[in-house]
This record gives sequence, structure tokens and C-alpha cells, in this order.
Amino acid sequence: MLLKKKIIGIVSDHAGFELKEFLRESLINSEFEILDMGTFSDKSTDYPDYAHMLGAEVNSGRLSSGIAICGSGQGMSITLNKYPNVRAALCWNGDIAQLARLHNDANILVLPGRFVRHEAALEMVQIFMKTDFEGGRHQARVDKIKIKI
Repeated sequence: MLLKKKIIGIVSDHAGFELKEFLRESLINSEFEILDMGTFSDKSTDYPDYAHMLGAEVNSGRLSSGIAICGSGQGMSITLNKYPNVRAALCWNGDIAQLARLHNDANILVLPGRFVRHEAALEMVQIFMKTDFEGGRHQARVDKIKIKI
């Protein structure tokens, strides 16, 4: 029986394009299927345009997780975390990526394209995507994140 690969959305702006391409190429033969939603060049572009594409897909449940990359990671994080069902975590090492999944049930890994080495970013992606949410006492905390208006 063939197992269906987990689909991961990936986006970047121009500052994250090189790292996005490296990750996409590195994950081609992995257990994940990468859905590249842009940008498709290093031509200057606006990070919110791509964050909204990924955020809408994860928020709706059409995608369960994703990767977003911009220069510092801040712009993508701020935009993505506007969606009620998105928990985007800006990570800069494997330990932070693991804890974002374990304790916060983060569903989008945000990477600072100008500040992490390619190999470190790949390691973070692998850790993030293979780590399950711990639940338990952390579930109650995650449940408190959404604003009730």
C-alpha cells in the first residue's frame, strides 16, 4: 500500500527566495510533498502577499502545515499570526523549532532567510515536521491563544 505524503506549503519573499529554493530542492525525495506557492524569483516583492496565500490554506485546514521565509522572518510571522487557526513560529535553531511544535502546536515554521545557514534551516524543517504536539498541559495554553470577541 502506498502511503500518502504529507503536503507542506512553502512561501517566501525575495529575501527568502534562495533559501526557499534550497529547501524545496532538498526535500524533493523526502517523505514530504512540497507545494511551492511563490515567490518564484529574487525580484523584489511584498511578503504579505505570500504570507496570506499560505495563511489562508493553513487557516482553512486545506494544508496542515507550512514554511514561510523572509529576510528577518518578522514580517511573515506578524502577517501569518493574524489568522485564527495559524500558529506561526519564528525559529532560528532546532531546539526552538522542536519546542514550537511540542509546546505550542505551531503549524507554520518561519525562517529568517538572511540569518540562518541553509543546512541549519533544513535541520529545523526536518525537526519541526517530525515533531508531534505534546498536548496535555500545553493544550490548555494553546486553547487560550484565540481572542474571543
